[in-house]
Amino acid sequence: MIEPSLTDNSEYPSLLIVDDDEVFCDVLSKALTKRGFSITCAHTIDDALNLAETSTPEYAIVDLKLSSESGLVLVEKLRNLDPGTRIVMLTGYASIATAVEAIKLGATHYLAKPVDANEIMAAFERTVGEANIPISAHPLSVGRLEWEYIQRILTENDNNISITARILNMHRRTLQRKLAKRPLRE
Repeated sequence: MIEPSLTDNSEYPSLLIVDDDEVFCDVLSKALTKRGFSITCAHTIDDALNLAETSTPEYAIVDLKLSSESGLVLVEKLRNLDPGTRIVMLTGYASIATAVEAIKLGATHYLAKPVDANEIMAAFERTVGEANIPISAHPLSVGRLEWEYIQRILTENDNNISITARILNMHRRTLQRKLAKRPLRE
């Protein structure tokens, strides 16, 4: 379902928010409208593409997991429509593999949920990398390493769970259970 723009003022930069969580979209829309954006929301890739083809957004926020679809597909399509669109990918299932793919496909930034509007604004404003970012003194936990490895293999196999389970020598349902859990925070 496509929601109409919350602000119809063409003076404001256009922002497309794509997330299947309608409550999250509503809250984020209100917060970013207050920060000067003209907002349009979509909850599926098809709806988002219809909106973007009608009027290419200057900014976009795309969730990685849109029901059973990958937001990575949308990042690539938005970038192809307009290379100037600044895209921030959000996810509750952050992994190194999906972060790398999002950036390769054209996302400007990649943020792990929960995030607030100020973090998203900062991500839109960042145009270059930060060479002085601190390096963690702690290695990844075994659980996080497992999550990262599973995500890498899944990404390499176009998110095909059956093939990934076979490669990992794991039962398909076991893999689905692992994927349904949120990754461990470091």
